[in-house]
Amino acid sequence: MTLRAPLGLAGLRRTHGCGELRPEHAGGRVTLFGWVQRRRDHGGLIFVDLRDRTGLVQLVFNPATGEAAFAEAGKLRSEYVVAVVGQVRPRARDRVNPNLATGEVEVFPDEVRILNPARTPPLPVEDRIDVDEAVRLRYRYLDLRRAPLQSNLLLRHRVAKAVRDFFDRQGFVEVETPFLTRSTPEGARDYLVPSRVHPGRFYALPQSPQLFKQILMVAGLERYFQIVRCFRDEDLRADRQPEFTQIDVELSFADAGDVLDLTEAMIVEVYRRVLGVSVERPFPRLAYREAMARFGTDKPDLRFGLELFDLTPLAAASGFRVFRRSAEEGGVVKGIRAPGLGGLSRKEMEAFDGVVRPFGAPGVLWLAVGTDGVRSPARQHLSDGEVQEILTRAGATAGDLVLIVAGAADVVHASLGALRLEVARRLGLTERTATNGSGALRFCWVVEFPLLEYSAEEGRWVAVHHPFTAPLDEDEAFLESDPARVRAKAYDLVLNGVELGGGSVRIHRRDLQERVFKVLGLEETEAAAKFGFLLEAFEYGTPPHAGIALGLDRLVMMMAGAASLRDVIAFPKTASATDLLTGAPAEVSPAQLRELRLKLSDGR
Repeated sequence: MTLRAPLGLAGLRRTHGCGELRPEHAGGRVTLFGWVQRRRDHGGLIFVDLRDRTGLVQLVFNPATGEAAFAEAGKLRSEYVVAVVGQVRPRARDRVNPNLATGEVEVFPDEVRILNPARTPPLPVEDRIDVDEAVRLRYRYLDLRRAPLQSNLLLRHRVAKAVRDFFDRQGFVEVETPFLTRSTPEGARDYLVPSRVHPGRFYALPQSPQLFKQILMVAGLERYFQIVRCFRDEDLRADRQPEFTQIDVELSFADAGDVLDLTEAMIVEVYRRVLGVSVERPFPRLAYREAMARFGTDKPDLRFGLELFDLTPLAAASGFRVFRRSAEEGGVVKGIRAPGLGGLSRKEMEAFDGVVRPFGAPGVLWLAVGTDGVRSPARQHLSDGEVQEILTRAGATAGDLVLIVAGAADVVHASLGALRLEVARRLGLTERTATNGSGALRFCWVVEFPLLEYSAEEGRWVAVHHPFTAPLDEDEAFLESDPARVRAKAYDLVLNGVELGGGSVRIHRRDLQERVFKVLGLEETEAAAKFGFLLEAFEYGTPPHAGIALGLDRLVMMMAGAASLRDVIAFPKTASATDLLTGAPAEVSPAQLRELRLKLSDGR
């Protein structure tokens, strides 16, 4: 890489990046620009590690080879920006640094220019640091100087480039869709933008380009993609940000299989080009109900087994009241086997209760299998035959632990899904994939989601994905009579237990879209007011179409082996959606509010 210097450097031009120097450069003169990583004064010699985005190289200042440069080096401090001119020399054999890409050479400068001094940084600019994240985000420009974060951003760049190249070859066209649009129901809360020229009216920042990309299919574009910024005003987690980037795709005359095949091909190419890692396809496909029954989640981590087993038939006739009551009330009793954890203490066993309580389960029933029998707080309530049946269904042997949860199906599945991950963590089965491809990459598709779910809070049916998803053909007849029975032509892509994104075959007929709106509680006049432009477009020859949206942030996070989205985004927000660098969100002036015809609730 050759980086050009800016003007105003009195004729100096960078010849190499700091991290590019190798033994073949020995004997040559180089001009380097960068930041001082550290300075070590050994009396007769001064050693300086100089860093730029390509890496780090050691400078050796010797008064015998450059007295003025040696004197100037004495002024250098951490993070000073400097230019140096000097000769590359091979290191002595006993001074080679095998942990450094440039470790076989060093530079002896005879000219040094301090381009800009620096205050003492509030955090060390080093690969591994133990600094409060709030400090890192407040001084993000310093945090981003660290090699791991720069590597993540370069990785992100290469991923985006590979994605664009792939879709270009497949005949897709990248089209920008509007950021200022109208608020629509369903999904998360919108970020609203007041209009100055239309007082009392608001734009909404898009949660996705969903409606516009469907309109592009109506327009005959046929194959669209976009790497696009989206916005959702929702509670944040490590894998959520209020503004995020997704790989957005839509294609006409396609069904679910076409989208799944296309997406797999794109993933395979991105991993091969960017990481040099081979990804096997086709990815396994699990129906939603199968995923929930086997793993307790619609985001199953397939790097390990630990599948759920069903005790509900046994529970219906059990003398154990907790089991029998769950079965009588229409619930389920299920469990998982934790191999080798039967030796945990009673206190350690009871800690599993804390894993399931956030999901509504009162606790976990455990059975520890020993060579001399079974320990369990419920042992006196279970017959020998019931205990043996539980162990048989669990596949448990001496040394194992069996964890059981009883209750409503959704509570049991969510609880055991979390327990499964906790057990895998304790057994060391959930390490993130390394960028060198050494970890397992277990992609899978989860398909045939429920189209609708009932919201007790809203007192109506709501869309599981979004209201533009088509139902399976064989379930369409049950839309009005039995909405819970209707499955969607929807699909999610999951990698190692992390949802990378999802999509669906879209509704392309006005009559079917209006039926779905009605089931969702949108009356004809309201649907016309909010989605009239889409419904009208459906009357002008809309082709069948389908699409998908993948989180670019999440994909890069998994490829980088990062622990958080914040490590692969240049300027992320905190968990409370604040920007510690700029201080956003911030108050605005009374004049700005007056111009927008807005008044705050406190009267300002």
